[in-house]
Amino acid sequence: MRLTSLIARSSCVVAATLLALVSALPASADEVPAEGSFTFTTGPGILPAWSSAGISLVGVSPGSVITNTSSNTARVVLPLVAKAGTANAAAGGFRFLNTESGESFRCSNPTIDTRARVIDCVLPSGYNSTVFAITDINARAKADTESTKTTIFQGMRIQIINREMANRLNQELDTNVFSSSVTMAQGSLVVTRDR
Repeated sequence: MRLTSLIARSSCVVAATLLALVSALPASADEVPAEGSFTFTTGPGILPAWSSAGISLVGVSPGSVITNTSSNTARVVLPLVAKAGTANAAAGGFRFLNTESGESFRCSNPTIDTRARVIDCVLPSGYNSTVFAITDINARAKADTESTKTTIFQGMRIQIINREMANRLNQELDTNVFSSSVTMAQGSLVVTRDR
């Protein structure tokens, strides 16, 4: 019985040591520079609903937001800077702003993961949080050259990840217009990296 206990204890120590060594490896070991852009445009009725509640969408440089008054939509464009597996890192970001109270919710340096189908943001606290879900990707294409690999994702349907995040946005912006049950935007992702 003592020998079995000793072997079990030794196995736990070995497993814990291996786990510590693996977790000490850099998480971004396969990260490579990338170029391209992540773009999304708000869906029908979204921008008018936000505007009626005093919520506007503002770009965080080098990201930008272009508002089209004739179609009542806002288009967010973010440049890509790196890629690690299916995760694509963008520079800049965007923020939701309550124009009456001045309260805001900022999504900085978003990471768009096409396999996990999520968009993570760096929040003002400095922590990452999954804010949006990609509920559908209509089309994927590749365009490779001798020196680069380009992947194109189109028809990305984007919504707030869950009810808890929608509640957080509503609370932080003192509003009630955010919901996880509606499609917030349609997007596309074009990412190019060296071969």
